[in-house]
Amino acid sequence: MWLFYAVGSSFFAGITAILAKCGIRRTDSDVATAVRTIVVLAFSWLMVVITGAWTPLSRINGETLVFLVLSGLATGASWLCYFRALQKGDINKVVPIDKSSTVLTIFLALIFLKEGFSVAKAVSVILIGVGTMMMIVRKDSDSEKKEKGKGWLFYAVLSAVFASLTAILGKIGISGINSNLGTAVRTTVVLFMAWFMVFVAGKQHQLKTLEKKELGFIGLSGLATGASWLCYYRALQEGPASVVVPIDKLSILITIAFSWIVFHEKLTVKVAAGVLLITVGTIILAVA
Repeated sequence: MWLFYAVGSSFFAGITAILAKCGIRRTDSDVATAVRTIVVLAFSWLMVVITGAWTPLSRINGETLVFLVLSGLATGASWLCYFRALQKGDINKVVPIDKSSTVLTIFLALIFLKEGFSVAKAVSVILIGVGTMMMIVRKDSDSEKKEKGKGWLFYAVLSAVFASLTAILGKIGISGINSNLGTAVRTTVVLFMAWFMVFVAGKQHQLKTLEKKELGFIGLSGLATGASWLCYYRALQEGPASVVVPIDKLSILITIAFSWIVFHEKLTVKVAAGVLLITVGTIILAVA
């Protein structure tokens, strides 16, 4: 069943980026992240109650709790960077870099989780890496550079690094706990981190000026994220991280399709070839 949950995670993650992009056209990315985390948190704890997964925190192994907290901090950092990058750059540019965390995750899983490294994984890493580079290397026109700047690249790279750490720390953290409860605990950490960043930056006053339409999209992106997380960590609990993560990253196909429909972002032949390589590499990982 872990494969089913991994595919579900990929779908919901794909629409998350589109909904979030719609919600941060005028809203500050840090404020949007903090607001949507409330929705994710409520969704996560609701699932804990529905599935009867509640366990007093005092009964959770100390090491498990530490890794869940660390995973939550890594997730918070990844979110803050990811949505800042989305606000500054095009989805078709930001998402591929964020998804490149797949390659780093495979190597980290090899080192820390001892999941092994086969010929199939080596081929997959090469295909995913080359495909990602083909999607990243795009030349902006002068007008695009003036309008968006180059700041998105820095935040997108940081998002990928923290996303990789999230997967590894999360895999370790849910080894001795129900995945729904683990998701809720780590989301609580993300919530505190996101709001801490808002107040440190003095952006809390912007909450009063949030547009209802953007607030709606932010809320929907939070629901999509909650559904994605529940599927993702259920898949991580039952399947190998080096395979679950790449399948989850196939959300790029859904994101690109919707970015073309909703935002009319062009898909060049080179970018399409990159998407194809990433897809093939991921399928090899899933069936190997």
